[in-house]
Amino acid sequence: MYCQETEMPRRILDCGAGGDMPPLSLFRSYGYETYGIDADPKQCEIAGEYAKQRGLELNIRQGDMRRLDFADASMGFVYSYNTIFHMRKKDVEQALKEMKRVLMPGGLMFVNFLTTNDFRCGQGPHLGNHQYEQFDDDLPVIHSYYDPQEPDSLFHDMEILYKEDRVLERIYEGEKIRQGFVDYIVRMFN
Repeated sequence: MYCQETEMPRRILDCGAGGDMPPLSLFRSYGYETYGIDADPKQCEIAGEYAKQRGLELNIRQGDMRRLDFADASMGFVYSYNTIFHMRKKDVEQALKEMKRVLMPGGLMFVNFLTTNDFRCGQGPHLGNHQYEQFDDDLPVIHSYYDPQEPDSLFHDMEILYKEDRVLERIYEGEKIRQGFVDYIVRMFN
């Protein structure tokens, strides 16, 4: 909705774009020029197969959001959903700098973070500052958790249009769990 209401060029980058149902396909269906990166080549391959089966050109390739291979101010929209918190906080800051670098003035960014309200916060080897090594699909993965107000400072140079601190309680594999996220939609100053 936010994207459709702007006059920004319809060029979007997804940082963490792989998987069996890439969200970029939704943007492509609305006529956006899409680009995506994912650190995992297998996830890129899965997304590529999804796109191929549907005759879509999503432009998803292996990449590192801390070192984006895109020109300055080349994207109208950039997002990272459920991905950016899978690294240490210093790397999150570097990834956000890169995402801001490729975003056009007036462009929108959507990003979400895990919060300390999440049931997994505190589990696994502690790496300092609410950062833990935990397992996803039997592989060790870093999870960085933020106090709900903590990420605000990462957007000091942008306008926060939307922020939602969410705590979800649901049944997962027969157990009641609590997930904590804080979502942002921010705009690059002109």
